[in-house]
Amino acid sequence: MSDCNSCPSKGKCGSSSESCGVKNNPNNKVKKIIGVMSGKGGVGKSTISAMLAKTLRKKGYKVGLMDADITGPSAVRLMGLQGEHAYGDGDGNIIPAENKDGIKVISLNLMMEDENQPVIWRGAMLSSCVTQFWSETLWGELDYLVIDMPPGTGDVTLTVMQSIPLSGVIMVTLPQDMVGMIVTKSLNMARMMKIPVYGLVQNMSYVKCPHCGEKINIFGDSTANMALEQGVPLLGELPTNADLAALSTGSGEISDPEISDVFETLVKTIG
Repeated sequence: MSDCNSCPSKGKCGSSSESCGVKNNPNNKVKKIIGVMSGKGGVGKSTISAMLAKTLRKKGYKVGLMDADITGPSAVRLMGLQGEHAYGDGDGNIIPAENKDGIKVISLNLMMEDENQPVIWRGAMLSSCVTQFWSETLWGELDYLVIDMPPGTGDVTLTVMQSIPLSGVIMVTLPQDMVGMIVTKSLNMARMMKIPVYGLVQNMSYVKCPHCGEKINIFGDSTANMALEQGVPLLGELPTNADLAALSTGSGEISDPEISDVFETLVKTIG
């Protein structure tokens, strides 16, 4: 049943709970929902989603992470939850897994016997899975729910934007013209759906020489110009870095202060 009291929009969307299209779980109270998206896969969107969730948790916030990239889920590994499972409570609710930091996580890989098995579903089933992750997961009280969104502007992304009351989105890009063009499509999609865009995070911006510390822009110039042209701030630039790569094991920690500073900026930006 829809319930505006359990929705982060709390009626500000201008529609009644019967007509806005959002189905909320009355057992949940989620203050802010942050989507992390990109028009293209392979840009580090999932890693940034996980790091944002971890940074928020370290600051004492109650945090959840929803893996809405149904066909390419990676939140389980990034959160160190290999071998764990989500389960039903018998009352129609899905109980998410919780990692060692206390971050609640839902992902299709938490419901599969073998994480290596492909998800061969058509769009309607993928979209239905995402809506269930929102409306049937027992998130409880959260300050932030971070959603790792699927790449592109297709069915599942549209479902997230229409069925979940996003507070805003962070766009992830790379310093390449082709990626910038595709990310611009996602920016325009968010605008068409009237969802605020907090800004851009540029991943794989540079490598740092281990001897002299010089930054080497291996993919060329920054996408700062694209951010300027699109009227959104460039929130930070992340390097190609062993610390970030180690996160894929679920046990990696960030020691580079320049990386930590980017996520501090993200936390301040989303408020």
